Amino acid sequence: MANKILFSIIESPRHPRLGDLYARYNLNEIKLGSIRKANAELKKTLPDIVVAEFIYGYGSNYSGVHISNLDVFLVTLLKYRADTRVIVIADKSESQYVSKLNEIYPIHAVLQHPVREVDMDGVLQQAFSDD
Repeated sequence: MANKILFSIIESPRHPRLGDLYARYNLNEIKLGSIRKANAELKKTLPDIVVAEFIYGYGSNYSGVHISNLDVFLVTLLKYRADTRVIVIADKSESQYVSKLNEIYPIHAVLQHPVREVDMDGVLQQAFSDD
């Protein structure tokens, strides 16, 4: 069985560094420093799992049309690979807005900062038991 692909979209220093955990699940982690880079990578590689931080659009960057930093990426991902498991990491103060994003794209799990390895391990166990 080929290793699965995991996109880590790292847009802040708070994003958990869990490469050892991912390796135990035979996940090839592709680290991407922005949503723009993640969208470009989708043209070459289709992920099985995506781990990304949710940043709610309070200001003019996302207001009106977009809910968060993830909207465009998730719509694009849906077009290319609808069965990708998306794990969203949100700040406690923004967790209430993730449900709006879930209306656009099904979110597999939502974790709250700070994410511990044991938290992600539980989510990955569930993801692989669902296969």
